[in-house]
Amino acid sequence: MQHSIDIEAINQQIYIESAFVETLQQETAKVIVGQNHMIERLLLGLLTKGHVLLEGLPGLAKTLAIKTLATAIEAKFSRIQFTPDLLPSDIIGTLIYNPAESDFTVRKGPVFANFVLADEINRAPAKVQSALLEAMQEKQVTIGDHSYTLDEPFLVLATQNPIEQEGTYPLPEAQVDRFMLKVKIDYPTKEEEREIIRRNLQEEDFAQIGPVVKADQILKARKTVRKIYMDDKIEQYILDIVFATRYPAKAGLADFEALIEYGGSPRASINLALAAKAYAFLQRRGFVIPEDVRAVCQDILRHRIGLTYEAEAENVSSEDIIKQILNAVEVP
Repeated sequence: MQHSIDIEAINQQIYIESAFVETLQQETAKVIVGQNHMIERLLLGLLTKGHVLLEGLPGLAKTLAIKTLATAIEAKFSRIQFTPDLLPSDIIGTLIYNPAESDFTVRKGPVFANFVLADEINRAPAKVQSALLEAMQEKQVTIGDHSYTLDEPFLVLATQNPIEQEGTYPLPEAQVDRFMLKVKIDYPTKEEEREIIRRNLQEEDFAQIGPVVKADQILKARKTVRKIYMDDKIEQYILDIVFATRYPAKAGLADFEALIEYGGSPRASINLALAAKAYAFLQRRGFVIPEDVRAVCQDILRHRIGLTYEAEAENVSSEDIIKQILNAVEVP
């Protein structure tokens, strides 16, 4: 009885506090046609302090979606175009000598923003990637002898191109794991693409958008997301899914033993639970249901399952494995 009263109160709170999500989606829809999955995943990252890695072919509006979302929120936005000649100081900043005062002054880099777009993150060498990933993890940057805390909300939204791997520096698995979500972007439908063509052939600038949400609303929503009720059975469901990636035979998937090199870490379990809560928030619901977990499972786990050479030889992807695990694990 106590639970039902609590859940009802949480439900009402969520319904009120999640109202801005619809406003934000309507504003981004003025620029972005379709791609609801991508926008939804960017919002999940925003609500959970989780960084997002978008992977898709050129021209699928990855960069545009991130810029549009940042514009719709009253916050500071910066874009870093990753190139092979980029240096760590180009991202975090450096010390500049001031002859007039015979002293060094700090020039902060583009990472000092609320939204950082790391465009084509796999185009820069490892030391540059590491500089950004350290800022993502620690939420602070060290320049000279001093450490500087990054402002909240702080979110890194990175893009990478799955083709043209020549001359790129693929992110190591351990560093990819620092991204909460890895989202694969697909082509728009015919009708969506028809609308894209029409909009882009207009003479006037059709996309006039502005900030409709304040950063404080996002910070408040993040605290509310953690209050969403999650039953013990849902927690067990999340554990069963993640453990099935480590010990597939115990989940009745013995055939996968030879295909999986390693499964999800405890970070996968934490992120799956948090993303499921955020997804419930987007649905304006104060409790998590199994469908919330299933909805975010691919984006949370696809970059956390290591495949063997045998899996690659048989053309089995991590997405295929996750689908089979979701089919095998009992839904509460």
